[in-house]
Amino acid sequence: MKKFLVILLVLVVVSTTMLVANGMEESSSAAKKIGVSMPTKSLQRWNQDGSNMKEQLEAAGYKVDLQYAGDNDIPTQVNQVENMIMGKCDVIVIAAIDGSALTEVLKEAKEGGIPVISYDRLIMNSDAVSYYATFDNFGVGVIQGEFVEKALDLMNRKTTVNMEFFTGAPDDNNCVFFWGGAMSVLDKYIKNGTIKVLSGQTERGQCSTPNWSSEEAQKRMENLITSNNYGPKGTKLDAVLCSNDSTAQGVTNALVGAGYTKDNFPVITGQDCDVTSVKNMIAGIQSMSVFKDTRTLATKVVGMVDALMKGTEPEINDTKTYDNNVRVVPSYLCTPVYASVDNIQELLIDSGYYTKDQVGL
Repeated sequence: MKKFLVILLVLVVVSTTMLVANGMEESSSAAKKIGVSMPTKSLQRWNQDGSNMKEQLEAAGYKVDLQYAGDNDIPTQVNQVENMIMGKCDVIVIAAIDGSALTEVLKEAKEGGIPVISYDRLIMNSDAVSYYATFDNFGVGVIQGEFVEKALDLMNRKTTVNMEFFTGAPDDNNCVFFWGGAMSVLDKYIKNGTIKVLSGQTERGQCSTPNWSSEEAQKRMENLITSNNYGPKGTKLDAVLCSNDSTAQGVTNALVGAGYTKDNFPVITGQDCDVTSVKNMIAGIQSMSVFKDTRTLATKVVGMVDALMKGTEPEINDTKTYDNNVRVVPSYLCTPVYASVDNIQELLIDSGYYTKDQVGL
């Protein structure tokens, strides 16, 4: 009987130890909290990025503190990131509004040992940025430039074309790459006179759009229409290179207002495959958009987070390109592809990114 009691006591101790250990493990797992800071909810693209990230991180077992910084409000984003640091987030993922505005607050993250993943937009002037996850942004510009080159047959063309350029926020480092990629294809045609830019605005700073605003792009395009007499019955406009869909939508609105229809619409590029731009492609008033599947990017970021939580090195495929003025940030670049009315069904609908009802098919 005494021997039986000893054995029973041992079993109780072992069971209790296992339960405590399991409880500690569950508690430790539950304590892993990831901060995700997105710039705005006013653009569909960032809503999708935020929801994709949250869904995949939660599916991987993490708590997620997802915050949107109003309508691209820098002080709000700084405060939200500071709260994530004070709230003991284990990793913080940031899509910065202004790549240079987070330097001071990220010093606190580094001091607290919190890794920071720069999401899609490179955070500048900070040694606290551990990794960068984005698409091949130079490649985005190349895709847009090559689309225009082919659509207007610039390689074989004997006559000139009239073209204007719209890129995005001057404080978004991605614009450097979008612009560089597009100009790597189109600059030679500007220099040899095949492309005429009647506004004379051929520098990135001249073609920037604050906050990637559709309204600002529309205003600038309306001014260009007036000053250069662009219109179906005026000076022919053959193409407008827009770095993304929100600028493309503003340009499109101005051109529709000037009397353009799908039968005479200039070639318009874009990026992100926003619902409105997909509908415009179907309607024949936007030529293309670069598709960046944010589900893929979210998956890569979740992989980075997992690796950091396990104490291993995240997967990266670029160690040379993205210098934030303090260090070259190890990066993972996803591959963008072009979308047009010819492949919307396969690329966007069959893949489950959108339903037919969402885009009006």
